[in-house]
Amino acid sequence: MSDRVLIAGTNSGCGKTTVTCALLAALKKRNLSVSAFKCGPDYIDPMFHRKVIGIPSYNLDPFFCTREQLNSSLARRGGEISVIEGVMGYYDGIGTDGHASTYELAKETETPVVLVVNAKGMYTSAGAIIRGFCGYKAESNVKGVIFNGVSPMMYDGLKKIAYDAGVKALGFLPNDDSVSVGSRHLGLITAEEIDDIRAKMDRLGELAEKYLDLDGILSVAADVPALETVKEPSPAEKRARIAVAKDEAFCFMYEENIELLKEIGCEIEFFSPLHDKKLPENISGIWLPGGYPELYAEKLSENGEMLSAVRVAINSGVPTVAECGGFLYLHKTLDGLPMAGVIDADAFKTKKLQRFGYVTLTAQKDNLLCSAGEKINAHSFHYYESTDNGGDFLAEKPFSERSFGCVHAGETLYAGFPHIYLPANPSFAENFVSKSEEFAKRNNIDLQYKEDKNG
Repeated sequence: MSDRVLIAGTNSGCGKTTVTCALLAALKKRNLSVSAFKCGPDYIDPMFHRKVIGIPSYNLDPFFCTREQLNSSLARRGGEISVIEGVMGYYDGIGTDGHASTYELAKETETPVVLVVNAKGMYTSAGAIIRGFCGYKAESNVKGVIFNGVSPMMYDGLKKIAYDAGVKALGFLPNDDSVSVGSRHLGLITAEEIDDIRAKMDRLGELAEKYLDLDGILSVAADVPALETVKEPSPAEKRARIAVAKDEAFCFMYEENIELLKEIGCEIEFFSPLHDKKLPENISGIWLPGGYPELYAEKLSENGEMLSAVRVAINSGVPTVAECGGFLYLHKTLDGLPMAGVIDADAFKTKKLQRFGYVTLTAQKDNLLCSAGEKINAHSFHYYESTDNGGDFLAEKPFSERSFGCVHAGETLYAGFPHIYLPANPSFAENFVSKSEEFAKRNNIDLQYKEDKNG
């Protein structure tokens, strides 16, 4: 299906995540096949969509992907309706031109936009904001507006103000403390950490049913050009069994990375560095994604059996990717507590974000994922620092002369702060799987598929 709508905001904190979750919950309640997408590199919002609302959710990032890749992902993964959540303010992106912004994504995918305006503390001035957003670009693609944090009485007037500004009002959400969600240094706290999270989402769905113009939003979503049909890949011959860390401490993994690895012949075995004592059996590769290991550092450190198992596996040549939190786990210490000791360095917290944002990585030597000179777009977002960040890739900030060395990379290892999105350069995935396949053959590992217990 091609029906789709993008929920954008005037700025960060205006309520677009709340509106998106409310809309998703209400549409699911109508028994529609709904898919969710998040503009940009964020992990946490898609986790909410998947784990709490029970809707498949993915990332659409104009910095990572070409126009063709964006539309292919949307066509392949969309349901009867796809709801895309924007990032920051609608026009905000890289530099003054707003590259990789929500606006750019809407333009590349020809998706109509509903703008979220937090009208708390204003009234008629909301019209100026709406006019400004609609007129800032020649083709803003803004087809409607939802007001956040207002009362039913206020909405009656705001509806006319929106109409006078040339845009249809598609409802509002009132202030409701019962659905508030906290935050921390990486944004929203994860779904598992919120008491009564499903009750909160159910309540949001009820508010959406009552106060949003769902039929009007569906009408906007239906008025779109069709996406080109994408053929599903054929089942691949099994080539490798990859152990992927997945628990409270390691939960930042792009769903598309998992899908791509499966498509090219991987069986995925999830394991928990927090709760398990050993790695899954018969593995030929390891992926340690990002997350919040710093919040569980004491428990991770106490699980010496797992730390030893990971260290022995990596030192014996099991191909391994460790991103951000996974990279921290491989250090000698994390905030003074012993970790796996694969990386001969110490990791520690700082008071500000370190080299955060988009980067283009260029390999400085042949390694697990690519040859010297090859590139992939990536993203970093971390407060932690290392006494040795590595220097086997050169990271270059877009539209800037700033660059820096990063990542420990070798024939069987990628370990560093940048998160990589494999569909942006599928050859990186193929190289990882090839090395994992070689390891399996060299060590006579039985790759017969087990019963899928991971869902």
